Amino acid sequence: MVNFVLNGLPVSVEKGSTILEAAQFYGFPIPTLCHMEGLSPYGACRLCVVEIGEGPRAKLVTSCTYPVEEGLKVRTASERVIKARRMVIELLLASCPQSKTIQDLASAHGVRQQRFRQEYEDCILCGRCIRMCKEQMMAKAIGFRGRGEGRSIGTPFDMKSEQCRQCGGCIYVCPACQLRCTYTEPEKAVCGGCANLTPPCVEKDSFDDMMCYMNPCVACEIKKDL
Repeated sequence: MVNFVLNGLPVSVEKGSTILEAAQFYGFPIPTLCHMEGLSPYGACRLCVVEIGEGPRAKLVTSCTYPVEEGLKVRTASERVIKARRMVIELLLASCPQSKTIQDLASAHGVRQQRFRQEYEDCILCGRCIRMCKEQMMAKAIGFRGRGEGRSIGTPFDMKSEQCRQCGGCIYVCPACQLRCTYTEPEKAVCGGCANLTPPCVEKDSFDDMMCYMNPCVACEIKKDL
């Protein structure tokens, strides 16, 4: 067993456990996006960052890939951590504002604006589809191509893959494909409809105090039902 301090609480977990696994076991919520049970940890989205250490040597690490250490001090919701997560969510909104998964994360973490250039690239390069194809479907039909801003996901040399069985596993795990939000105003990347901020289906002049109580939000479900 490894003994360490989690949000001021002395805890013990099995050796080899990650900070994310330990936090989930003890009931401390840590948001994730690229992480998925059954797939290998990747640490791409940086949404699960936590703060370890103390004083000037404290640093942010991805909890899904960082193993617990004896005597480690971890904070899962410090001011520094919250600011980092909100920044990550803004960046994700800039890439894929119509993902309901990302919109829900923005609502849950109080993100009210998106300050980066809107791109609508949809793919956030979380790598879920690649790991699903390789680790669960044993196909290795797709992978990352290129580097930096030119990085993308596809088949080798953009040729039809003989390994792809069209199982749909890549789409099933994709945060951008799972559910789509219909809020498409270019100047407002944050929907807020599900967070009771600006309900898209209610006239504010007529219903000053009315809040959207639908779960899930009806406006976000329209496109899926069409």
